[in-house]
Amino acid sequence: MKSNILFVGLDVHKATLVAAVAERPRGGEVRQIETIPNRADQVNKLVEKLGRDSKELRFCYEAGPYGYGLYRQLTEMGHDCIVVAPSLMPMKAGDRVKTDRRDAVMLARLHRAGELTAVWVPDAAHEAMRDLVRARATAAHVRGKACQHLQGCLLRQEGVVSGLAALANDDHL
Repeated sequence: MKSNILFVGLDVHKATLVAAVAERPRGGEVRQIETIPNRADQVNKLVEKLGRDSKELRFCYEAGPYGYGLYRQLTEMGHDCIVVAPSLMPMKAGDRVKTDRRDAVMLARLHRAGELTAVWVPDAAHEAMRDLVRARATAAHVRGKACQHLQGCLLRQEGVVSGLAALANDDHL
């Protein structure tokens, strides 16, 4: 078992990242190290700082609305990184207090213990296609709702528009 491994838990937000590290052995210290802006250059600085002394870095963070750019950045730098589904994280009963620092420390601790389940990370092309499919589905839903609202408005005004129902159900979007 390598003792020069640092397990890094990242609590990721739009503007910031909170980083915590857990060192080997299993009972070793787990601590928050810093909060940085969520920018690629700042992540690079953090990785350089943590990687001093030839430490092997293993990162983890929860999947969220920010995509997988951080995962790709860390793996391209040659570091191990997993993305964890929040629903698959082991939680203690009654542990409801969530802060960025506590979340990062918990991620680092659980990653060191091997208790996290990684999700599949799509490549950039898959992620772009998923975004496109979701945007199309949302647009179709919004269009259908707009047609329903227009129909209701016209009915209240005693107007009759033929073909509006067909337009609302049109799947050519």
